Amino acid sequence: MKLVDERGKLFGKLNIIDLLVILLLIVAVALIGWKVTRKDGASNASRTILTYTVEVEGVDKEVYEGIKAYVPGESGIGDQLMANGEMVDAYVTSVTATPHEGGITMTDVNGTTLTFPVEEDTLDLTFTIQANVVNAVTNEVGTQEVRIGKTHIVKTVHFELSNGIITTCEAEPWTEG
Repeated sequence: MKLVDERGKLFGKLNIIDLLVILLLIVAVALIGWKVTRKDGASNASRTILTYTVEVEGVDKEVYEGIKAYVPGESGIGDQLMANGEMVDAYVTSVTATPHEGGITMTDVNGTTLTFPVEEDTLDLTFTIQANVVNAVTNEVGTQEVRIGKTHIVKTVHFELSNGIITTCEAEPWTEG
């Protein structure tokens, strides 16, 4: 019995072209499987947990009271952030308030500095947020990059505050627990 017969069939049953196509398909499936499993493993290894704070000035006391209903203290996971209508792997874990002391500062003709309160009875809120990010270089949470000094929108299903400023940012490697 010949390996290839006169009709070009391997072992008299399989065409060489068919065999090459089958081998190419097997190699392609193996490569795709290898890339997918390698990518998942790499992304888990490179994930980072960011813990950062955002300060939002001049918030009404009533708004703060409403936010406290959704943001637990140290015991709870917190309210999940969202961006572009989708939930983000980040949570507001705490919020604290201090009286807002801002105002307009002016100097009179004698050189005396005067400060006039503008937003009385408002609060400065500090949000602590914990996020899982895949790329520790860009530190993107949703569509926002997390960098100290950048403006940041704190947006969940329950509340949204704009013009926050990121005041701290710490990163640690992600580990499965």
